Amino acid sequence: MPDIEGCNLFMCCKALDKNALSEIPEGFTIRPCRKEELDIWYGFPFDHEPEKYRDYMQQYFADVYQPREAEFFRKCLFLCDQNDTPVGTCFAWKAYGSVTTIHWYKIRKEYEGHGLGRALLSAVMKEIPEEDYPVYLHTQPGSYRAIKLYTDFGFALLTDQQVGFRENELEIGLPYLKEKMPEADFARLRFESAPKDFLQAVKSSPVSQF
Repeated sequence: MPDIEGCNLFMCCKALDKNALSEIPEGFTIRPCRKEELDIWYGFPFDHEPEKYRDYMQQYFADVYQPREAEFFRKCLFLCDQNDTPVGTCFAWKAYGSVTTIHWYKIRKEYEGHGLGRALLSAVMKEIPEEDYPVYLHTQPGSYRAIKLYTDFGFALLTDQQVGFRENELEIGLPYLKEKMPEADFARLRFESAPKDFLQAVKSSPVSQF
C-alpha cells in the first residue's frame, strides 16, 4: 500500500487571486535565512524527528541550492516571532533555470491556525512578478489544509500522470482529500494539465528541483 499522505501532488497558479492575500500579524516579521541558521532550516519541514531527515535535507541543499548559494540566502525566508525566532519558512525559486516554484512552505505546528501561513505565502506570492507566472509547487495529500490555502491563491491540481521523473499520484490522493477536506473546500479544487514547456523543463534534470 502506498503512503497516501505522502503521495506526489503538483499544483500550478497561472494568476494570483489577490482576494487571498493577508498581512503579517503584529509582532511577527519576515527576513532571509542567515547562513548560521542553515541547521535550523534543515529541520523545518519535519514536525517529528527532524534529525532523521537531516541527511536528506543536506543532500537536497547540495544538489539544488549550493550552486546558487548566495541566491538561496537572499530568497529563503523565515517568518519570525517577536524574539526573532523562526516559526515559518517559504520562498520562491527559479527551478531548472526557467520554472517559478514555491519551496518548503511550512509553519511550525504550534503556530498553525493563527493566519501566519496565509500571511507568509502572501508575502512570497506578492513578490513574484507577473511575467514569472505560472508558479508551481509540489505537495502531498497529507497537506490538505495547505492545499485548501493554495487553492485560495489560485493554484490548480495538475492532472498529468508524470511530472519530470516523478509520478503524479492524483488518482490516489483525491479520495483522501475528499475524506479529509470540508465538502465546500473539496468542491473548490480546480484541475488542469501542465503546459508542455513546463513538462520539458522538469525532464531536463534527474534532480527534482521543487
